[in-house]
Amino acid sequence: MPRADFYLIDKPRFRDQPLLLVCELAKRAFAAEQPTLVLARDAAQAEALDDLLWAFDPDEYLPHQIAGLDEDDDDAPILIATPDLDVPARPLLINLRDTAPSGDFARVLEVVPADPAARGPLRERWKHYQALGFDLTKFDM
Repeated sequence: MPRADFYLIDKPRFRDQPLLLVCELAKRAFAAEQPTLVLARDAAQAEALDDLLWAFDPDEYLPHQIAGLDEDDDDAPILIATPDLDVPARPLLINLRDTAPSGDFARVLEVVPADPAARGPLRERWKHYQALGFDLTKFDM
């Protein structure tokens, strides 16, 4: 059964820099040997995440790249995609966009901003996944 996990930002370090939570989730996925596709909201967010992943863990390199920059996208354990690229889904998606992803995936991670005003689209996606029969879980981070 497909799964959707919603991560609600709560801790100050994630409130100040929400992409740190994305790095943490990507690190867990990499440790579990799960090829991950991060669906970035736009090119600026993709570049910011790319920069942050380089510096996130001084003791461990998290292999990643922005889709479309090299031919070896398939080899990158963590692939960051912008909306203008049609990239095949992977078993694990981290969705940073306002719309629910489509394609063949087993699990999607949704990062929920701390700002209650920004949570409206997330409620719609929760209902969307629920209607599709996904197993839904919520985590406070």
